[in-house]
Amino acid sequence: MPLRRPGHTGRGSRDLEVNPIFSREPLRVPRYAMPDGEMEPETAYQLVHDELMLDGNARLNLATFVTTWAEPQARRLMAECAEKNMIDKDEYPQTAELEIRCVDMLARLWHAEDPHRAVGCSTAGSSEAAMLGGLALKRRWRHRRQAEGRPAGRPNLVMGVNVQICWEKFADYFDVEPRYVPMEGDRYHLSPETAVELCDENTIGVVAILGSTYDGSYEPIADIAAALDDLRARTGLDVPIHVDGASGAMIAPFLDPDLHWDFRVPRVASINTSGHKFGLVMPGVGWVLWRDSEALPDDLVFHVNYLGGDMPTFALNFSRPGAQVVAQYYNFLRLGFDGYRRVQQTCRDVATRLSGEIARLGRFELVTDGGQAPVFAFRVREGIDNFTVFDVSAALRERGWLVPAYTFPKNRTDLAVLRVVVRNGFSNDLADLLLQDLRRVLPRLSDQDRPRHTAEDAGGFAHGAGAVRSRHHG
Repeated sequence: MPLRRPGHTGRGSRDLEVNPIFSREPLRVPRYAMPDGEMEPETAYQLVHDELMLDGNARLNLATFVTTWAEPQARRLMAECAEKNMIDKDEYPQTAELEIRCVDMLARLWHAEDPHRAVGCSTAGSSEAAMLGGLALKRRWRHRRQAEGRPAGRPNLVMGVNVQICWEKFADYFDVEPRYVPMEGDRYHLSPETAVELCDENTIGVVAILGSTYDGSYEPIADIAAALDDLRARTGLDVPIHVDGASGAMIAPFLDPDLHWDFRVPRVASINTSGHKFGLVMPGVGWVLWRDSEALPDDLVFHVNYLGGDMPTFALNFSRPGAQVVAQYYNFLRLGFDGYRRVQQTCRDVATRLSGEIARLGRFELVTDGGQAPVFAFRVREGIDNFTVFDVSAALRERGWLVPAYTFPKNRTDLAVLRVVVRNGFSNDLADLLLQDLRRVLPRLSDQDRPRHTAEDAGGFAHGAGAVRSRHHG
């Protein structure tokens, strides 16, 4: 069934009325039915354009991790490639070649032992990439169980409750039991001890996150791997790791080169990232890589004869535009390693400076400071009870800022925070404007006798991580 807003039926609304200035005569256009006839292209454009003015300004959206700025040359290339079907590798062989080059570049960036043996592909985003990583874990586990003559009907996957909602979807869609580690105290994600506690002979893998969507923090992947190595030595259980690096996998290689989280850790079987997050591409591309062909079971790879040639494919989506893959290759060429390092360092510098300035306002406490992924979360200081983070979010929205406010998941639902994602294009100047507006609204909020907004008034925002089925993607 089509998705609708809560309480929105799509019926009973007035038709669109077109101002005569846009056409030769006034028009009435149905909102939820296809018009009977044609209209001038400029009229159709103006109708759509005017409605879209009600959307928020993407550059001021500090909730999203998705890239909201790109160079004109990247946009031009995307426009030139919008009609190219990524799946049609016979008709568009050079686009396919650029995809292969990107995979090779990522394999080197993530320290694959033999980049030529690493396998991977582009996807529609990191959610699809994560599901492919999960499918490979499940299939490898099933093959091993069947070879040992053991039942393979009760797979489970261990992860922190802070995972992105795509992992909940993966578990539901592909019949895998999700085993979530709840937050406890000041521990907001997976730890080595909590991961090992939930593993057993039916565990297909552990998902470790490099850049939690809740607060931007990295999970200790090398330490989790060491704990799983110890588990194998004690019990014989051999549990692989999939790294969900949707954000951090395009930050850590440039800013944290001594951090071992990638294929340098032998237990890491696969990694996904989002090209349209800190890969710096406009929305529509993700990447997933496996250590080698053994980590990707061959029976997950399909060979199809489509549009003129045999083509191996192991993505969930089939037809999709090649524009974002081309833009990813453009960025890799344009920026190189040092360019990516400078961009990500600037984002981290802005994040840490901004979080520090917010802490100095005296009304807030930092949960994280943006020193890993350039993302930080902060809460209203204890003892302040006349306004909430939801009041702050609503007040900033008056000036166009979209700063999400939300509660943390199971065992820490008492913790309500605001989160800021600093992306390429969010400059120190914009950070100063945000601080100026925050300072402007604080006196008014401080004069309130009680909070005016709660989680139910959070403007439709609901966080995209954790194990609550009713959430929206963040």
